[in-house]
Amino acid sequence: MKVGNRRLPLALLGLTGVVGAMTACADASTAELSADAGTGGNIVETEYGSVRGKADGKVRVFQGIPYAAPPVRELRWKNPKPPEPWKDVRDATKPGPACPQNPGEIPGGSKNEDCLNLNVTAPSGTPAKPRPVIVWVHGGGYYMGAGSNYGAERMATQGDAVVVSVNYRLGVFGFFGHPGLEGSGTYGLKDQQAALSWVQRNIARFGGDPRNVTLAGQSAGGISGCAQLTSPGAKGLFHKVVMQSGSCSVGWLRNFDYRGQKPEKIFQPLATVQDRGRRTAAELGCAGEDPAVMACMRGLPVDDLLPVLEKDMHPAYGNDVLPMRPSTALSVGRFHRVPVLSGHTRDESTQSTAVYDEAGPGQRKPMTERTFDAVMAETFGEDEAAVRAEYPGSAYDSAALRWSAIVTDRKWALSQYEMARKLARRVPVYQYQFADPEPPALSPVPPKMPMGAQHASELWSLFDLGGMPPDLDAGQRRLAEQMIGYWTSFAASGDPGKATGPRWPRFRTLGHRVPHVQALAPGDGGIRPVDAAAEHHLRFWTSFAH
Repeated sequence: MKVGNRRLPLALLGLTGVVGAMTACADASTAELSADAGTGGNIVETEYGSVRGKADGKVRVFQGIPYAAPPVRELRWKNPKPPEPWKDVRDATKPGPACPQNPGEIPGGSKNEDCLNLNVTAPSGTPAKPRPVIVWVHGGGYYMGAGSNYGAERMATQGDAVVVSVNYRLGVFGFFGHPGLEGSGTYGLKDQQAALSWVQRNIARFGGDPRNVTLAGQSAGGISGCAQLTSPGAKGLFHKVVMQSGSCSVGWLRNFDYRGQKPEKIFQPLATVQDRGRRTAAELGCAGEDPAVMACMRGLPVDDLLPVLEKDMHPAYGNDVLPMRPSTALSVGRFHRVPVLSGHTRDESTQSTAVYDEAGPGQRKPMTERTFDAVMAETFGEDEAAVRAEYPGSAYDSAALRWSAIVTDRKWALSQYEMARKLARRVPVYQYQFADPEPPALSPVPPKMPMGAQHASELWSLFDLGGMPPDLDAGQRRLAEQMIGYWTSFAASGDPGKATGPRWPRFRTLGHRVPHVQALAPGDGGIRPVDAAAEHHLRFWTSFAH
């Protein structure tokens, strides 16, 4: 998939088009919050110094609060260090810098490595008791995005919760590895742990309960949640986890998201990550061994690193952060015992399939029948006939929708469902499928095929994106309110079913022929049980040898 002239190899995109188009509105939206309004709680003293946010009498927003020192010069590719304290009241009324990335979700991209900051959104006033805390980790394939793109005012006020969104190092800055380099392939995950530690020490000053923290994220953020679920260093830093369109075993077969894509898993062995990093360093003129090679790499300007940003963006396992592959850790029970809310969208892969083929210079179009035939043969080989029989052409309006169903089921639904089965043996699990057939668009350019509930489309129900509220009809507004109720009920109690509205039973495997998956769609009967295994052909894929 492309944004501009760049290939997006993971299709873990989140907000590529919509945020870029709408960020210009963010300042206007934020400006509506007065720094002098509210109950006087717009100045909060953190452990490193005081910050002044904005308040409107209903909600307080604090942006760009440093939780770690700038990872620059000798701190580049090292574990996060505490920030320097400040004496004067720090302005926290505007977003902090996004971590270095190419243009895409962030208009113009970012070249600022002083980016390890977070944002706090809290209801105004002093609560009768500390509020539950939701720490949001943004998606973007581990190479783009920013926490400030997610406006959490609706979630904070309706759910009476404190919401924290974080930045973390991306791409080569966050997941570079090299032989002898401590922390290879894990700096972005270490940043997330540093932010969670900051929450433990500081969130009570914003009215939050450090003993009731939910780690939540979508796409790469959801994958991060699963990584932290299995990381010894995250023990005690959160008490529940929400994983949206992201699991411990996300991977893809050949050609899934674009022609020529190589099959891979998102988590890679340490040796593989270090070998890739050695090649990246050599490409940049920093060949050799430590310490000389790292001195060379740390001396490179950001401009030299951005062209190779996406060469190193796979978290590594086989280290102190992830001792084993996270999916294996789930299988053997080596994960933190916390309640889990997990799920995916019904039509995840329409996002990549809608722009699969070239349509001219700088233009893309949906997959054609000719391309479908070619990639089916290339991807499945001798098993092509079995896959075609499972997904007959008569069941789909186009080759693009047929391919999208195959990739959605094999890449997204299977990994999410199997993760839920592993977790449900030991902890409470609540599983969902977002199924709005016509959610608000994620791109300002109308797609040339039906998108359905594409990857990231559930985010509009939970957040204002890029400073803009969602364009929801009456049914979608009710769905959004119900989803926020479910999410914040889960954050408060570990059970989304305690929210008012349709019941949400646990996902159970023992003694249940069809584990409960909650379909989330607008309209009467839109919230209901769904047999996700049948709808997404999971029995076929489970028995399929790939």
